[in-house]
Amino acid sequence: MILAIETSCDDTCAAVVTRTGEIRSNVVSSQGVHSRFGGVVPEWASRHHLELVNPVVDQAMEGVDWEEIELVAVTQGPGLVGALLVGVATAKGLAAARRLPLAAVNHLQGHVAANFLGGFEPPFVCLVASGGHTFLARVEDHVGYETLGQTLDDAAGEAFDKGARLLGLGYPGGPALSKLAASGDSTAFKFPIAAKVAGLDFSFAGLKTALLYKVRDLGEAETERLKADLAASYEHAIVEALMLRVERALEAEHEPRLAIGGGVAANRLLRERAQSLGVPVHVPPHALCTDNAAMIASAARHVEPTPYPHYLALDAYATKRAA
Repeated sequence: MILAIETSCDDTCAAVVTRTGEIRSNVVSSQGVHSRFGGVVPEWASRHHLELVNPVVDQAMEGVDWEEIELVAVTQGPGLVGALLVGVATAKGLAAARRLPLAAVNHLQGHVAANFLGGFEPPFVCLVASGGHTFLARVEDHVGYETLGQTLDDAAGEAFDKGARLLGLGYPGGPALSKLAASGDSTAFKFPIAAKVAGLDFSFAGLKTALLYKVRDLGEAETERLKADLAASYEHAIVEALMLRVERALEAEHEPRLAIGGGVAANRLLRERAQSLGVPVHVPPHALCTDNAAMIASAARHVEPTPYPHYLALDAYATKRAA
């Protein structure tokens, strides 16, 4: 079995997954302390990971004998480097104490690999949309992926959070904005989706600015009255911007199949829109969309592990690169 640890942002996660992809445990401890600031404070995230990681690992290991663990896996990057270092150091310590091999996993590959746990096998096109990353990939095997398009500025989840902040909603903004949008009219306002921009890259900075200007033009009282319509129209624009590129990517595939990962994959409208494309679509359960360690274990099943003691010098990295 594989013990996996994920600490790339503000969720402290540990999971135990078998080599065949059976999830024995998948523990996530979210740090609500960041809500008062409207975003994640990196230093606080690191400190709370230090407090939480051992209890989270203990909880994930309940009912599992350490003798059953044959591999330790951990997110090496990308993410908040201080947060990542807590997970990497913990994983190295646990693995070294038992002379187990260690698998260093790319966080983005983890979001792709979450789909493998549901039995959705390559090849397929994968949309990963989260608070920190948005990209389209062609997945030909279990080991890696070919990036087809990526965000040029904000990620989709970041656009949700910033839009929610402009509308006076709480953090994290995505769920709050979507909940409000459910009672609004998505045709009330027209926001840009960069439909005429060629290619498969995404851009959400202009959309965020358009909402800012609309809120300014309406004024506080009018914005409050129309808040649900603004949320619904804004959500519609984000989803359509994503689906436009997805449709373009699928048109180039001989046998189009779509998988979705990342926190934004939990969005109801995105799921409905994806299911309407007329191709096989797989969306992981909500618990496997947001950051979790089961997806890291899933990716680790296809990573060449590093034997003891060669991983003791392993470091974390903050920016996207090969793991």
